[in-house]
Amino acid sequence: MPYLYRAPGPQAHPVPKDARTTHSSGQSFEQLRQECLQRGTLFEDADFPASNSSLFYSERPQVPFVWKRPGEIVKNPEFILGGATRTDICQGELGDCWLLAAIASLTLNQKALARVIPQDQSFGPGYAGIFHFQFWQHSEWLDVVIDDRLPTFRDRLVFLHSADHNEFWSALLEKAYAKLNGSYEALKGGSAIEAMEDFTGGVAETFQMKEAPENFYEILEKALKRGSLLGCFIDTRSAAESEARTPFGLIKGHAYSVTGIDQVNFRGQRIELIRVRNPWGQVEWNGSWSDSSPEWRSVGPAEQKRLCHTALDDGEFWMAFKDFKAHFDKVEICNLTPDALEEDAVHKWEVTVHQGSWVRGSTAGGCRNFLDTFWTNPQIKLSLTEKDEGQEECSFLVALMQKDRRKLKRFGANVLTIGYAIYECPDKDEHLNKDFFRYHASRARSKTFINLREVSDRFKLPPGEYILIPSTFEPHQEADFCLRIFSEKKAITRDMDGNVDIDLPEPPKPTPPDQETEEELRFRALFEQVAGEDMEVTAEELEYVLNAVLRKKKDIKFKKLSLISCKNIISLMDTSGNGKLEFDEFKVFWDKLKQWINLFLRFDADKSGTMSTYELRTALKAAGFQLSSHLLQLIVLRYADEELQMDFDDFLNCLVRLENASRVFQALSTKNKEFIHLTINEFIHLAMNI
Repeated sequence: MPYLYRAPGPQAHPVPKDARTTHSSGQSFEQLRQECLQRGTLFEDADFPASNSSLFYSERPQVPFVWKRPGEIVKNPEFILGGATRTDICQGELGDCWLLAAIASLTLNQKALARVIPQDQSFGPGYAGIFHFQFWQHSEWLDVVIDDRLPTFRDRLVFLHSADHNEFWSALLEKAYAKLNGSYEALKGGSAIEAMEDFTGGVAETFQMKEAPENFYEILEKALKRGSLLGCFIDTRSAAESEARTPFGLIKGHAYSVTGIDQVNFRGQRIELIRVRNPWGQVEWNGSWSDSSPEWRSVGPAEQKRLCHTALDDGEFWMAFKDFKAHFDKVEICNLTPDALEEDAVHKWEVTVHQGSWVRGSTAGGCRNFLDTFWTNPQIKLSLTEKDEGQEECSFLVALMQKDRRKLKRFGANVLTIGYAIYECPDKDEHLNKDFFRYHASRARSKTFINLREVSDRFKLPPGEYILIPSTFEPHQEADFCLRIFSEKKAITRDMDGNVDIDLPEPPKPTPPDQETEEELRFRALFEQVAGEDMEVTAEELEYVLNAVLRKKKDIKFKKLSLISCKNIISLMDTSGNGKLEFDEFKVFWDKLKQWINLFLRFDADKSGTMSTYELRTALKAAGFQLSSHLLQLIVLRYADEELQMDFDDFLNCLVRLENASRVFQALSTKNKEFIHLTINEFIHLAMNI
């Protein structure tokens, strides 16, 4: 039984050319390299300069760092010396043990390693001071270019380095990952599973040791065989325990990588062993089966050689599996496919990806505890149509990831507490409202809301249609997210908020003068009083009368309506094209205004005279507009105040501009369908200038 598996797993990785170029110049790695070779210069990356801004954002270096190229540090630098192995990774003065643990695991999977570290670079022929690495980010591969200037102190690398001082692949990989996340400081603190996913595009799975299944040894063995990346750590109860050393030589709150698993014959018994690596490159387990423990004396030289047992203080050690379970608290596994490790079968998985945002005031509704806003979260419809082979249910996995939180650290952003819930979908093919969630329980949900970059869980549900709602735990918290849904059989997903649906009734025909009611006659007298002798209302006259009428309303909050707003109203209602409102046009608008006032009062739930922006979706729908989440978010950003409230004049402005844009779009698309190349969503976005 081999202890080290190099099988890459059944999921094929994209070839390097599939990665998207990210350099600000728009040029690829090869284009930039050739340009430097032609000029006879070494590459200098303006996107990630050799300066303090690339190192730290909240502190200054404690010592004067000097940026040097490998050729300035040693005489004969090598990119990779004798293969990229886990022993090439030694932690420096940065708290990124989680990243180093992931890199150590990556070296065990040669195909994944070659994807992250392209083989078309070295310090030999073609060297131009430029290197590149490829990382998975939110369902796409990115090609990250860097120069090879590295921070040093007294001619030694300050951060990640190889045990061999002539080898530089690991230090350059760390620099590329720091660039991806904005700075070296952004890499302080984290979970190995995060980098493991960025190295593979895989799916995370976490096992609590106290709750581990009985066949946990077989699960880990299978994970390594499939090319999965594995990490482990010991929980801390307080900040004071972080990196505290136990009597057995283990470090609390420290990220280790699992690099092998095997069994050994010891005094007639088969003992299960597991191999673990400390990214420090030193400080090891000192209990049973540690490097110098007496147990190894009972193991023959051939067996010791097979297990690569050495007594070096290199950070890597074997320990009995029972001790591993007793001393470590958590194991993180990054599977290259979503196949369950409890099963022997390997499946072909279908995957769909949804990119979305939680925006304060419109789609950041928080969890189900906050019923008033929960329904405003993004909603994704999931149609499970095919049962698993020989089963009555459909298997699928949901992975919700919040994007760029590490990169946004410098702006004070923290990792948010996230999760999701799954509801059985009613017959309605629309965004579900508050009342639905008031009376219906979820069919499934994430095990917990937790402040991790990604939350993932497996589910089995009967065939049918479901609504999946990703959310933060607290409302009003903003972030972009990537939602991946893996299913063993084909599943259909659709964003319930992706379409714009406009249902505007035609303006009513005017009543002939000889058939006007007494109320209409009084209204005509009012119009004549406002319009004057020409019997037409200008923008200035409309501004005067609307402000006079609306100021008298005690149940709505109202700022002065501007002349521009009145010109927009005239543009909406003016059918003759003279820039003024005639009686019939004024009457239609007045009826519409009364409807809009009633709408506003209806959705002013707390009778404050303002409307919460979370009610805007429903209010606009009642007015004939069902907008996409993106367009709704832009409207909230444009019209809401800091308390996420909207005054009536902002509500009126919003409705007038929406209706104006919608009518123009309908007129143009009816007149010349080839003239309009935009969707109504895009057209409204442009027309409203938001």
